Amino acid sequence: MNHSTPLSPRLLGHLSPVRHRVLTTAQLRGHGVTTADTTERCRPDGPWQRILPGVILLRPGPPTPEERLHAALLYTARTTAGIPAQPGSGVPRASRPPTDALITGLAALALHGFGSAPPLVSLDTIDVLVPRLRRLRSTGCVRIVRTTTLPDPTFVAGVPVAPVARALADAVAELGDAAAVRELLAEAVRRGHCEPRSVVEELTAARLLGRPHVADAVDSLVAAGRTTAENRLYRMVYEHGLPDPVWNVDLRLPGGPHLGGVDAYWPGQAVAVELDTRAPCQDADAARSEYARKREHLERLGITVVRVTPRGLRDAMEQQAAVVRTALMASNDRDPAAYVMVLPRS
Repeated sequence: MNHSTPLSPRLLGHLSPVRHRVLTTAQLRGHGVTTADTTERCRPDGPWQRILPGVILLRPGPPTPEERLHAALLYTARTTAGIPAQPGSGVPRASRPPTDALITGLAALALHGFGSAPPLVSLDTIDVLVPRLRRLRSTGCVRIVRTTTLPDPTFVAGVPVAPVARALADAVAELGDAAAVRELLAEAVRRGHCEPRSVVEELTAARLLGRPHVADAVDSLVAAGRTTAENRLYRMVYEHGLPDPVWNVDLRLPGGPHLGGVDAYWPGQAVAVELDTRAPCQDADAARSEYARKREHLERLGITVVRVTPRGLRDAMEQQAAVVRTALMASNDRDPAAYVMVLPRS
């Protein structure tokens, strides 16, 4: 076989187009291409090129973004499958090979559809998340990111990608631009990719909250997440026909202590709704205890407290509305609640 002879279409007919163009040296040997022939074809003026250790692009010229992604996965994955079968390709999800390398960082965010992330074609580096003990090194266009526990992948156009919150943390770890960090985090919440809590958990685990520009962006993120959740709470009440509550009020016993603020309150039924938008922090246990004490105190006074989460409002608004409606209807069967003062939240 001379260097201009193409690989057999019969042998490669089961592969997607990108798999025709990017193969490992082991795959080439399986197709009868010797190491010497691969080396000859990859000479400076040859028809092929070695774009990563052990990974060959079977054409000259710059690789496309898809070819670079496929090459990065071929280089990092234990299997030689690279990009799994495309959805609808006839290969069932259960038959996909195990995934032990995920695209992460800015490349993953671009795949997830982030407008504030650079397009794949402009990225010099593709971050790949692998288990901590894998013996791999960053090289060429691939930067190795290690993790103790590999998250379950999200498949975007057939590419195994880290979940948004983890991809954000890996991207932020490499960014010193405060405006870029703030925009990425804001887009994640604004477009419903993930909740602030999951982002903050990943940033905390990556020990990034000590960086002032990251901490400032997280403060803005939490505030934006709360605003989004409040808007969904308003929609839930009005779209699902619940009676009008009083919004964002403090409850206080007459002449007594402050009982705490709630996001919505129905005085006639003594039902309160509280949005749980607490971000994880070092004092998370203390925050949970304080929340529990507040709830127990209100319920001892005969006030029913319904806790709703941003994710619940986003993914299951109808069910959340049903819980609130049930609490309102059940008020007729309860003993009257203690009288409390309802004041604007300060």
